[in-house]
Amino acid sequence: MSALSRSAIRSSVTPVLGVLLLWAAAGSATADSVTAAIFEHAHLGPATCASSTCHGANQRASGARILLNEYSVWQQTDPHARSYATLAGKESRAIAAKLGLGDPTTAPACLTCHVDHPPADKRGEKFLISDGVGCEACHGGAEQWISSHVDSSRPRSATLAEGLYPTEDPVARAKLCLSCHMGTPDRMITHEIMGAGHPRLSFELDTFTWLNPHYEIDADYIERKGEFNGARDWGIGQGVAASNLLEILLDERRGWHGIFPELVLFDCHACHRPMSGNQWGPRPGTGLGPGVVRINDSNLVMYRHVLAVVDRAAADDLGQATRALHQATLASRERTFAAARTLRAKIEASLPRVAAHGFGPETLGQVLDSMLRDAERGEFRDFAAAEQAALAAQSVVVAFESARQLSEEEAGPLRSAVDRLYSTVEKEDAYRMASFTDALRGLRATAR
Repeated sequence: MSALSRSAIRSSVTPVLGVLLLWAAAGSATADSVTAAIFEHAHLGPATCASSTCHGANQRASGARILLNEYSVWQQTDPHARSYATLAGKESRAIAAKLGLGDPTTAPACLTCHVDHPPADKRGEKFLISDGVGCEACHGGAEQWISSHVDSSRPRSATLAEGLYPTEDPVARAKLCLSCHMGTPDRMITHEIMGAGHPRLSFELDTFTWLNPHYEIDADYIERKGEFNGARDWGIGQGVAASNLLEILLDERRGWHGIFPELVLFDCHACHRPMSGNQWGPRPGTGLGPGVVRINDSNLVMYRHVLAVVDRAAADDLGQATRALHQATLASRERTFAAARTLRAKIEASLPRVAAHGFGPETLGQVLDSMLRDAERGEFRDFAAAEQAALAAQSVVVAFESARQLSEEEAGPLRSAVDRLYSTVEKEDAYRMASFTDALRGLRATAR
């Protein structure tokens, strides 16, 4: 959490509210099909994009529709460009040694997310593993569109048909980002890897989209790709992440490890706390007693707050289905799977409505009211959910600032209140629900 730059996010975001996305383009995509789409065509390597007349310019050319410095931004400031180099570090080598993987710079388990990793027959002459997570890891193999995408007279749909991945679509972007930042059945981040020392994964779509931006939302962007809505993207990201969690849980190959379920799907802090702490307290939304290892439902909790803006009855129904899943884990594997299937079906059915919702300026109060109700009844006892709530507050506050076109003086108190909320989740081992709830109350009072 401390690695996130609040000021960088705020200065970069220029959201435009009120949007309909093309659900059919990506809504039904599975984790496997997303990876297949990225690797469908040959990857030519970032060097093919680095020309000063392409994406490697130092400044924007007069009349250019894009910034043209995207390669430079990626190379100089984006952690994705250094992801391969990370594998050569002392900590990475220690993790690999514990797992018996050998050299992490050549281990497939590491390369699958730390580099752009297409099959050998899909690598062009300039493609280098050492480039890390380069352009085509997110935009798809450029073999067919590297030349044609510079023609501004061509419709974007033609370039998409040639293999360009539709990252402007929040559903497609969420599925792609989460394939590494959360894990999927084909890119599994396991409890074994975590146990060897890999950092805990935490991701929120809107916040992470704007950590290292290489584009801007302007009239040309909207004309070509549709309007941008940060609050909507936050909501979509939570729904896709929750569905992704349940997909892994239901996977017979990946969801279990020997006699145990895959523990990376469960809440870390349910187990990783001092034995002498005696800190257990009830969470009404789970109905579980002490000593029970809980599924990490942070995205499920947050998606319920998304639905509260769109359809309060659907949000309540999702809450009951989530509680049923928690209860099923006490009964049997079969009942857990049945509850997970029911819950995932509800999420998938609701996502098109979330995608079509306007998420206007009133969203801020609605989301904060919903989260505050949960906080005051003890639902943010778990750190992971509180962390996601802080990220959510950031997204909806930034969207609110833009929609209302607040002055710096007007926005200042809101930003200070968000910073106070963030401070309560800065250190996971020091998290206290009472402090978080108090900060959330303060943010809600400021937002009135």
